[in-house]
Amino acid sequence: MTREQVTQPWPDAPPESVYNPPHYKQGKIECIEAIQSALTEEEFRGYCKGNALKYIWRERHKGGTESLEKAAWYLDYMMQCV
Repeated sequence: MTREQVTQPWPDAPPESVYNPPHYKQGKIECIEAIQSALTEEEFRGYCKGNALKYIWRERHKGGTESLEKAAWYLDYMMQCV
């Protein structure tokens, strides 16, 4: 599943930097797809949860609402892929 295929949880979509950042797609496969392929299902769940926690943790000091949108994206991706 690619970033584009993950269902957006709200109608007024967040900025491109949350759902489709160009720096994560340099070739035919996205970074998150390579990571998912390299990990077991349980490891990948942990990876997604860890990234969500990171963005929640920093929300007040860096990124604000965009950090929360990124956290939600990782949780949505995990629920849809695993």
